Amino acid sequence: MSKRNVVHIEIPAANVQGAGKFYADLFGWKMEHVPEFNYTMWADGSGSGGGFNEVSAENPVGHVLVYIDSDDIEADLIKAEKLGGKIVRAKTEIPGMGWYGLFQDPTGNTLAVYTSANPENN
Repeated sequence: MSKRNVVHIEIPAANVQGAGKFYADLFGWKMEHVPEFNYTMWADGSGSGGGFNEVSAENPVGHVLVYIDSDDIEADLIKAEKLGGKIVRAKTEIPGMGWYGLFQDPTGNTLAVYTSANPENN
C-alpha cells in the first residue's frame, strides 16, 4: 500500500534549462536535463524532487502540479470523480518511468496520481 505521499512536483517554466539554473543557484538543487522531453528534473537532496516542464496551454504559468503516490490510478480517479472532482487525464504512461492520471478537486485545483515503474527506486 502506498503512503500517499507527494512523490513529484512540476513547475512550468518558459525556459526549462534556465529555470534549472535559477533553482540550482538559489537552493543548491541538483539538476538533470532530459533533452528528448525538454524537461529538467530536480532533486533537493532529501529525497524530494520534481521537474520543470515547458509552459504551454496544458502547463500554464502558476500551475504547479503535485503528484501523489498511488497503488491504483484508475480507482483513485474514479473515487475523485465520485467525491465531486473531475477526471482531467486518464491513466497515461511516462515511458520508462511509470504512469499518471490527472484530476481536479471540487474547487478546480489539478493534481496527479502516480505509480512508479521502478518502486524500489522511490
